[in-house]
Amino acid sequence: MTNQKPVLKFKNKTFRRSFRLAFNGIKLVFKYEKNMKVHCLASVLIVIFGLFFSLKQTEWLFLVIAITSVIFAEMVNTACERIVDLCTSEYNELAKQAKDIAAGAVLIATIGAVITGSVIFIPYLIEWLTN
Repeated sequence: MTNQKPVLKFKNKTFRRSFRLAFNGIKLVFKYEKNMKVHCLASVLIVIFGLFFSLKQTEWLFLVIAITSVIFAEMVNTACERIVDLCTSEYNELAKQAKDIAAGAVLIATIGAVITGSVIFIPYLIEWLTN
């Protein structure tokens, strides 16, 4: 038995290549995942509302964290789904649970983002509607 570590077949050789592969992953999730397009459309609308209401710096910070959390969760969910699909094409209860748990993470991130957006925007909307 040897104590050598296995060489990873897909190991990134350069920093530049790592970024290229990461951006490719982002492009893939936008290309194949409808939910990612929905999240990004919602994000663009939120940014437009933020510009309209001239949000404070800390409000922008919370929105950026909320938006990136949802996009991050969606990407991890997509990766989990692909890995599960790669492992089995037949129904498997554990595979279903893995997919459901990953989808649940997206739901939690989305609920958090909606709450964050509501806390930030509702006072602005009330003021705008009453003036």
